Amino acid sequence: MRQHDTRNGRIVLISGRRSFCSIFSVLPYRDSTQVGDLKLDGGRQSAGAVSLKEIIGLEGVELGADGKTVSYTQFLLPTNAFGARRNTIDSTSSFSQFRNLSHRSLSIGRASGTQGSLDTGSDLGDFMDYDPNLLDDPQWPCGKHKRVLIFPSYMTTVIDYVKPSDLKKDMNETFKEKFPHIKLTLSKIRSLKREMRKLAQEDCGLEEPTVAMAFVYFEKLALKGKLNKQNRKLCAGACVLLAAKIGSDLKKHEVKHLIDKLEEKFRLNRRELIAFEFPVLVALEFALHLPEHEVMPHYRRLVQSS
Repeated sequence: MRQHDTRNGRIVLISGRRSFCSIFSVLPYRDSTQVGDLKLDGGRQSAGAVSLKEIIGLEGVELGADGKTVSYTQFLLPTNAFGARRNTIDSTSSFSQFRNLSHRSLSIGRASGTQGSLDTGSDLGDFMDYDPNLLDDPQWPCGKHKRVLIFPSYMTTVIDYVKPSDLKKDMNETFKEKFPHIKLTLSKIRSLKREMRKLAQEDCGLEEPTVAMAFVYFEKLALKGKLNKQNRKLCAGACVLLAAKIGSDLKKHEVKHLIDKLEEKFRLNRRELIAFEFPVLVALEFALHLPEHEVMPHYRRLVQSS
């Protein structure tokens, strides 16, 4: 190993019978003050070093600026390579398998608005913190304009006509009352998700599972109260970028194209977007490999609306 330069390439380990064992890369240590020194593709370079103080941050996310060391070991769970495989959606799952799993899950009953988890036959008690159906609940737009009539043999709902502007206002007020810690309105969160989907699918050709993963990342940040008016587009762009890296096998030029589109559509600074990936990663507690019950509801809605 010592006689080979391993700094600018991947290292592939094979057995004596030429069977694949492992592949990894060696990344040199880079101080946080040197983030802006990264050479960007397309002949563009950063003008200088980017200080962490200059980047719009996430509330409650500590990055260790000014020489301070921060440990994130509490977010890293030990894994066993020979243990049971986790039921997650990642880059190793093929798109066809994911689609088949979705069709099998369509026969499962819809979850209630308060629970929001699918009854897949496993104990999901440890995963009830995030509800993938919460922000897309069809009950939200109705608000106080809905009347439920219960009869002995059936139940019906009457929704009065109301102006779209009044309906949007009532929906945002109801959402604010229920989630006072979220700094964005529900209509703005949904609008950003539509922009994320349009950019990812129409402009960059990403598939529905990748977009669904980006939605999960984004909604988790929103429900944790990490989003605000200043960082909302940086968070949306970082979520799309992380989901594309985890859920898609992108080549170097495809990553560059995705960053170019994020920079253009969301009107972001490229250096800030790349530097913002790590704060988002910390806010998500490094949990980028998602369980199926979190991704599947978003995936089904994407497929049904396409």
